[in-house]
Amino acid sequence: MDAALVHHYFGTKDQVFAAAIELSFGPALELPGAMAAGGPDGMGERVARFMLGVWERPATRGPLLAIVRSAVTNERAAAVFRGLVGRRVLARVAGELRVPDPEFRVQLAAAQLVGIIMLRYVVKVEPIASASAEDLVAVVAPTLQRYLTDPDVRPGAAQEQRD
Repeated sequence: MDAALVHHYFGTKDQVFAAAIELSFGPALELPGAMAAGGPDGMGERVARFMLGVWERPATRGPLLAIVRSAVTNERAAAVFRGLVGRRVLARVAGELRVPDPEFRVQLAAAQLVGIIMLRYVVKVEPIASASAEDLVAVVAPTLQRYLTDPDVRPGAAQEQRD
């Protein structure tokens, strides 16, 4: 294989990176389907269990760690990753929600999960790093459920309460 062949099939370096991310991120792309199975009740638990399940498997964790490390150290990689995650995961998950401000809610849930993933798998902060996945699911699921389904979760809600 040479550079011309790679360029022929993928175009730019960013497109090669995007293809690698998509392949490695494949299991996480199934989140919208897993989330939708079962309706709004228990959605937070399904999301937490699914994402932690993907990261708990060594076969999927290694490639995902490489992607995350690239995205936090290289702006071009971050832009490619952001585009893929935004289009293929967050937008699809938001499309499954039947509540106001679905994009905002999904981003809140993603922020919660990304924080846990970073602490547990990337920087390995204790006690999160050694907690059982089931314990983490039990603790984080109610927060995710609130973000995804509570009617009071919306942009500007905190300001309205202060006024």
